[in-house]
Amino acid sequence: MATHDSSGPDSTRNIDDRNSAATVPAGNAATVPAGNAATVPAGNAPIIRDEVIGRDEVIARDETRLGGIKWGSAFFGWLTATGTAVILTALFAAAGAAVGMGGADSADQAAENAGTIALIGAIVLAVVVFVSYFCGGYVAGRMARFNGAKQGIAVWVWAIVIAAITGIIGAIAGGQLNVLENVNSMPSIPLDQGDLTAGSIITAIVIVFISLAGAIVGGLAGMRFHRRVDREVLAR
Repeated sequence: MATHDSSGPDSTRNIDDRNSAATVPAGNAATVPAGNAATVPAGNAPIIRDEVIGRDEVIARDETRLGGIKWGSAFFGWLTATGTAVILTALFAAAGAAVGMGGADSADQAAENAGTIALIGAIVLAVVVFVSYFCGGYVAGRMARFNGAKQGIAVWVWAIVIAAITGIIGAIAGGQLNVLENVNSMPSIPLDQGDLTAGSIITAIVIVFISLAGAIVGGLAGMRFHRRVDREVLAR
């Protein structure tokens, strides 16, 4: 009987212990989802921020490894600028002839319209040069992927170098070999004393800066395409 009495409380405690042990998982199971649900929104913000930082780091690393001036791309950009200038010049010349600006009926009429014709011609030339070098810079920036402004400057450098070379060849071998005289992509460098007038020098300087601006803007526009692609690809 004593044994029966002493085992009674022990068995009761064991039953209580089993009951308490059984209730602990239930309590934990009930509290874990609530805790997780409360922390999920807070955890999303740093994850998104880390993804953005990681994407920028990948782009910066690729730019360091693959960036810089690509002279081959810039050369094709210069070819694009030259071809665009030829096409636009022909179109504007045809439009001018269609509206009667190709010639004048008399010397007096030509003298009266000289200022207007010169102004329109300067505006058309500026538009042709800017659009042409924008296209050239865009091609170079699109091909090179990185450093769009530098690719545009490289296109402009190609134009200066080729204009200088053809100008020297034309001065030595004759003006008929200066092939850029009839192309408004970049004015040929005047080497004869008769060509070194104030008007020609000012025109050349203005066109040089217009072409540089167009090439840089075009290079940046061509590079933006790759930035959009990088954002789409790295966001997946």
